[in-house]
Amino acid sequence: MAGNSFGNLFKITTFGESHGKAIGVIIDGCPPNIDIDEEFIQSELDKRRPGQSKITTQRKESDTAQILSGVFEGKSTGTPISILIPNEDQRSKDYSHIADKFRPSHADYTYQQKYGIRDYRGGGRSSARETAARVAAGAIAKLFLQTKGIEIFAHVSAVGKIEAPNLDLSDLPHLLETRESNIVRCADPATANEMINLIDQVRKDGDTIGGKVSTVIRHVPVGLGEPVFDKLHAELGKAMLSINAVHGFEYGSGFDGSEMRGSEHNDIFVKEGNQVRTRTNFSGGIQGGIANGMDITFRTAFKPVATIMRDQDTLNETGDPTTISGKGRHDPCVVSRAVIIVEAMAALVIADQYLNYKAYADGE
Repeated sequence: MAGNSFGNLFKITTFGESHGKAIGVIIDGCPPNIDIDEEFIQSELDKRRPGQSKITTQRKESDTAQILSGVFEGKSTGTPISILIPNEDQRSKDYSHIADKFRPSHADYTYQQKYGIRDYRGGGRSSARETAARVAAGAIAKLFLQTKGIEIFAHVSAVGKIEAPNLDLSDLPHLLETRESNIVRCADPATANEMINLIDQVRKDGDTIGGKVSTVIRHVPVGLGEPVFDKLHAELGKAMLSINAVHGFEYGSGFDGSEMRGSEHNDIFVKEGNQVRTRTNFSGGIQGGIANGMDITFRTAFKPVATIMRDQDTLNETGDPTTISGKGRHDPCVVSRAVIIVEAMAALVIADQYLNYKAYADGE
C-alpha cells in the first residue's frame, strides 16, 4: 500500500491499524536542538483521544506516546524521531458481523476491490485511529514552529446548520482557553452549547451529523509556498482532504468569493510601519500560491460519520442484498476531536514549507 508518507523535507510516515498492537509515526527531517516537550505532545494527543466526553466514541485509549528514537536529553538530534502509540481497548468482536458485508459510505468495498483483502476490524488502516500518529507528529512540528513565532489555532465553527460568529483573532491564548472550556471545542461559548445539544440529540436518534473546523495560522513569513503545482493553499488542501471524513476545503473567502465582484474582493496593499499589509484578507494570506504575510485562514468540512446506529440496506462480498446493523463505539460527530488533527496537519505543511523556504533563501 502506497501513500503512507507526507511531506518532503519535514516528512512523516505513519503505520499501524485500528485493531493492531499499536500505531505510530516516523518523523524524518526535524531539525536538531529543538526542545521536545513530551508533556506537550501528550496534551495534544489527549485532545484527540476517544472517550473524552458524551459526544465522542466511548472507546477508551490513553494514547500514551512512547518516543523510541531521535531525542537525546530532551532535544531532537536531527535523526528520525519514531513515536509508538499502543492500542489498548480494541473490541474486534464488535465488527464480526461485517466481516463479509460492505458498510455504506465506508472504505470496505473500495479496499476489497483494490487489494483483494481488508481488515474489517474497525476499518483497519482506513480507521481514523491512524490520525493519532499524525497528531503526535504535528506536535513535533508545532514545537519547531514555535521557535519561529508561528501560531496555529483551530476551532469548531459549525455543526450541521449551527454556525459560530466570526471571532476576533487578536488574542489566540484566550480563544484557546475558551475553546478548551467546552466539549465541542467551539471558541464561542453560546454557540458551543447549541452544538452540544444538537450532537447529543443526534446521538440519541442513533444518527450522526457533520460540521466545519475553521483555522488561522499567524506570523507566517512572506514567501512560503511555490507558484505552480506546490502552491501553499494546494498543500494545505491536500493535507486537510487526507483526513478521514473530510469532504471540503476552502481558504480565504472560499466559495463565497465566487459571488463577489473584483472591486469588492481585491485586497488593497497598505504600509504599516515597515510592513506591507492588506486592508482585507479575502486571499486568506496566500496570493499566487505564496504566503503574503497576512493571517492564513481556511475552513475544513467534515461529513457525518458513516456508521449510524440504525439498520441499513447493503451488499455482501458475493453481491447479494443484505442488511447491516450499526454496532460498536463511534462518534456521533467528529469535529470536536478533529480540531487537533486539522492543527497537526497544518503544522506539518507549514514546517515542511518553512524548511523549503529557508533552503531557497540560504541558496541565494
